[in-house]
Amino acid sequence: MNVENQDVLLDLEGEEEEEEDDDNDDGETVLELNQVIIPTYGTVPDQQNLHTPEWVDFDDKTDSLFFKDGQRRIDFILVYEDESKKMTHKRSDRKKQKRKRQVYESNLINNGLHLEATRSVLDEKLIFVKVHAPWEVLCTYAEVMHIKLPLQHNDLKTRDSAFNWFSRFFRVDENIIKPEQEFFTAPFQKEHLSNFYIQDKDTFFNPATRSRIVHFILSRVEYATKNNVKKFGINKLLDTGIYKAAFPLHDSSFRHPSTDPSCPSERYLLYREWAHPKNIFKLQPLDFIRKYYGEKIGIYFAWLGFYTNMLTVAAVVGVGCFLYGCLTKDNCTWSQEVCDPNIGGNIIMCPQCDKVCTYWNLNITCESSKKLCIFDSFGTLVFAVFMGIWVTFFLEFWKRRQAELEYEWDTVEFLEQEEQVRPEYEARCTHVVMNEITQILLIIASVVGIIVYRLSVFLVFSAKLSQHISGTEAIRKYLTPQTATSVTASLISFVVIMILNIIYEKVAILITDFELPRTQTDYENSLTTKMFLFQFVNYYSSCFYIAFFKGKFVGHPGSPVYWLGKYRNEECDPGGCLLELTTQLAIIVGGKAIWNNIQEVLLPLVKNLIGRYSAAARSEKVVARWEHDYHLQPIGKLGLFYEYLEMVIQFGFVTLFVASFPLAPLLALINNMLEIRLDAWKLTTQFRRMVPQKAQDIGAWQPILQGIAILAVVTNAMIIAFTSDMIPRLVYYWSFSVPPYGTHSSHTMKGYINSTLSVFNIADFKNVSKPLSPWFGNQMTCRYRDLRYPPGHQHQYEHNIYYWHVIAAKLAFIIVMEHVIYFVKFIISYAIPDVSQKTKSKVKREKYLTQKLLHENDLKGVKKTMGKIADKIIKGADSTFRHKDE
Repeated sequence: MNVENQDVLLDLEGEEEEEEDDDNDDGETVLELNQVIIPTYGTVPDQQNLHTPEWVDFDDKTDSLFFKDGQRRIDFILVYEDESKKMTHKRSDRKKQKRKRQVYESNLINNGLHLEATRSVLDEKLIFVKVHAPWEVLCTYAEVMHIKLPLQHNDLKTRDSAFNWFSRFFRVDENIIKPEQEFFTAPFQKEHLSNFYIQDKDTFFNPATRSRIVHFILSRVEYATKNNVKKFGINKLLDTGIYKAAFPLHDSSFRHPSTDPSCPSERYLLYREWAHPKNIFKLQPLDFIRKYYGEKIGIYFAWLGFYTNMLTVAAVVGVGCFLYGCLTKDNCTWSQEVCDPNIGGNIIMCPQCDKVCTYWNLNITCESSKKLCIFDSFGTLVFAVFMGIWVTFFLEFWKRRQAELEYEWDTVEFLEQEEQVRPEYEARCTHVVMNEITQILLIIASVVGIIVYRLSVFLVFSAKLSQHISGTEAIRKYLTPQTATSVTASLISFVVIMILNIIYEKVAILITDFELPRTQTDYENSLTTKMFLFQFVNYYSSCFYIAFFKGKFVGHPGSPVYWLGKYRNEECDPGGCLLELTTQLAIIVGGKAIWNNIQEVLLPLVKNLIGRYSAAARSEKVVARWEHDYHLQPIGKLGLFYEYLEMVIQFGFVTLFVASFPLAPLLALINNMLEIRLDAWKLTTQFRRMVPQKAQDIGAWQPILQGIAILAVVTNAMIIAFTSDMIPRLVYYWSFSVPPYGTHSSHTMKGYINSTLSVFNIADFKNVSKPLSPWFGNQMTCRYRDLRYPPGHQHQYEHNIYYWHVIAAKLAFIIVMEHVIYFVKFIISYAIPDVSQKTKSKVKREKYLTQKLLHENDLKGVKKTMGKIADKIIKGADSTFRHKDE
């Protein structure tokens, strides 16, 4: 490439081109330094000096990946609408857009790229510009980007473990997808070209690397300048509508192999051996995925597959705990007392809201108490402790697996050597502005709104669903006011979550763009942190409310506590709020899974079908590969962000609230087995090919997962202590069922319900909360869920000694449980190194051999040069001696 080529700058006013001196630009960082290597910016006297693409007609080769000459490979496609045929803009606007595009394309050519333009077969307004990077350009930018390329074959042998022998039954057939060759690699340098393993210049840079280099150039070439501010990059041209699309090509159809014998049809193989539903129990061909889509896509599917495999263990233990609850529910003494007509049937409960609520029998909660026995059992405690340890094993083993992939995929030194500064940062960065996130207030407002709804609608359901105490309707057995309120509030909460998600996305992107992170990794990490903070509060706030606030600050019937001075606080069922938390989790997790599948799969499929049928209606002509790919859906600027976010939010539900729902890991396992194939199907069939990108790890998601793991220990301990009734039952069994507090001769659970329901004298109701429904019967008291002294006691309606024993036991349990689990987590983290000794040895050995190889090649070059000099000296000496002898 000629480094003296000049770029073209066009004034945004569109009237005349002006010369721009590089030294006048204050945005000098890496871009200015690269101008020693990359062509410097210059001027073109007039528009007639602009370089334009070659114009060719489509040659009916549907699977061709080359220019019309059949030699130059298509590395990228640019699509624009012919400005002369646009009807939506003013003529002056169309003219400006055309000039910007022409200057941009001219500058691409000045940077050494080859362009070839072809008009669409289906829509004559569309123009496809094919971009090819010749060998010299690839070499120049590979050095600028510090891309690692092969030196020689890696002859280090690896031993197959017993697991590898077993896993071969689930791996893809190596005769179909052949294993990738291993090479020693080093950052490319043109001056050491002979050191690299170059058998064929056309294949030395694979298609993924070629596309990445071309995209690097497209992102940095200018098209205009105004007031000394440079306008550059394909992203801005796409945002302003000058170009409609920019993407690398898929190498074939996913339905059948390419008709071109030289094409490997990797997309077809990925669909058949990876994305097809028949492969749901097969291991993923991660090396092949990485080769086609790049390391960033590869690391996501590696993480998702690893997470799914680890969920298998958690799911098995969770199902075991659930079955234990099912088998022991018939021995649940307190539930039997609730359902007993002589016990629960004779206990009349106080109204749970003011005026419109009525008195009710305890035994109407019989069915919910039976269900609660399944989840609120000793098995739940065991499972919560197990999950606290499981999550540590998951994170530690993932670090080891990630280190292995860094070695195998050659990204060990990626961040230090290869990652480039974002073009937006190069042009605009003068100082970094940090912005506070205040949008959390919007989430808090929505949570308060949901709570107010719950309090309000409970009054309505209590009035509408209330029956006489003696009512025996079957529907009342299941549809209690508490159940109706819980379900409808959960549904509304889910709808609010989905709406707020749209707002948060735009706010988070806006803030991150304003901060102007230096590299793409910095940008994604910053955005990830913001979005997760938004989503964390958004998704989990309602669950935290039910688990830790509902029913905790309600006072007693004679002196209830009010929200905002108007709404009376909600109470839990006599069995607690655990079942309601389970309902909330089921609705949000289930609704989220359905909604995500609609968004991710159904919408792109429908859009593509509409586009395909509308195109077929216009023409039955043969269509080129680039036109097929254009009608697929764009992947979006955030790429895999939403895939990660979906899984991490799920990870939070699986770990943070697992004490309330042991089946969560099983549901997550089933979902993820489908998610892997759905994501694969979506990428291979519904979306354009992504620009391959490097990635060393899963980025900011790693510390987020670690934070969730730490928080999960506390939340599960608090759910068992404060949301379930496990601790009060244990305190009653060991202390209050026997003297001096109890009357039973031995430890028992009999009488538990009666001991945990306090007595209230209906004469003590205040006028504002006194029920309108008439009281009938001879009893002058009702019961409510709390541990307080009865009326007539010298400390009536104050918390009794049972309450303080329970509080002490709960706090002790939380401290002991979290300290034990944290200690075990620390031991596990210490015992399992992040990088295995085997991987460390491989990295050191390969680094040594690479340096040795480079040194030997340099030494050979020196010897060769010195040998020529020595030969000349010897020849010169011989001729001198011969001359003297003569």
